[in-house]
Amino acid sequence: MLRRTLITATALLTVLAAGPAFAAVQPQQPAPDFTLKRAEGGNLRLAEQRGQVVLINFWASWCGPCRVEMPHLNKLHDKYKSGGFMVLGVNIDDDPRHGAATAARWGIRFPVLLDAEKSVTRTYDLGAMPSTVLVDRDGRIRYLHRGYRDGLEAEYEKQIRELVKE
Repeated sequence: MLRRTLITATALLTVLAAGPAFAAVQPQQPAPDFTLKRAEGGNLRLAEQRGQVVLINFWASWCGPCRVEMPHLNKLHDKYKSGGFMVLGVNIDDDPRHGAATAARWGIRFPVLLDAEKSVTRTYDLGAMPSTVLVDRDGRIRYLHRGYRDGLEAEYEKQIRELVKE
């Protein structure tokens, strides 16, 4: 009896220690709100960006496809930022200093948010690196992209144009 109680208690503690389970986000759901530190200082809260189209890109310094994708995201940011659009890069490196240094080295021109604790990454549960979420002006997820392949930026641009016009 004592052994069964210990096994049950251990199993329960294991589940509790893992934290809450999140289902992967899906299109048409409200984008889960978050606040993260910016690499350049201060905090940024997603809900405060309501009214803009937001592209959230989850990336890491060790991710080869992330490095390839960044110049394309910079171009999209520069091209559409005056039309109510913004890019947010969520860096998931364990050491936030490394993420911030990599962002500077790669010449990222949009806000880089630091998710070293992976709390936002777990909430969005996208399962691939990089992953991109497009959020409409009302704060709903409209498009999800898991991973990156050459030419995907053209699809991003088409979707951004559609959402900015709404």
